[in-house]
Amino acid sequence: QVQLVESGGGLVQAGGSLRLSCAASGRSFSSYDMGWFRQAPGREREFVAAISRSGGSTSYSDSVKGRFTISRANAENTVYLQMNSLKPEDTAVYSCAANRALVGLARRSREYDYWGQGTQVTVSS
Repeated sequence: QVQLVESGGGLVQAGGSLRLSCAASGRSFSSYDMGWFRQAPGREREFVAAISRSGGSTSYSDSVKGRFTISRANAENTVYLQMNSLKPEDTAVYSCAANRALVGLARRSREYDYWGQGTQVTVSS
């Protein structure tokens, strides 16, 4: 089992940047693909980005591609989400998740086994 704790959320103006962190504890972090998801009020949770165990492969939703970058530091048991050129529509609770299955980079939330509690990101116009 792995425990996940996100940090780095906050309030930022449109066009600004934030970096989210997700610290993992428990069993081997490098055994999991990691993903970031977000959920805005009244909307379903949506996929943002994912990264493979080694960090060699990444995947992004079309809405964030070119603006967000996912990375990981296995020695530090941490995954990051660098968010640039933020827009008001990026406002949501952002959660990280861990996937232990060897099925490639998953984009559906039900494929992830462990979740953090989330961190709020608010982008003002």
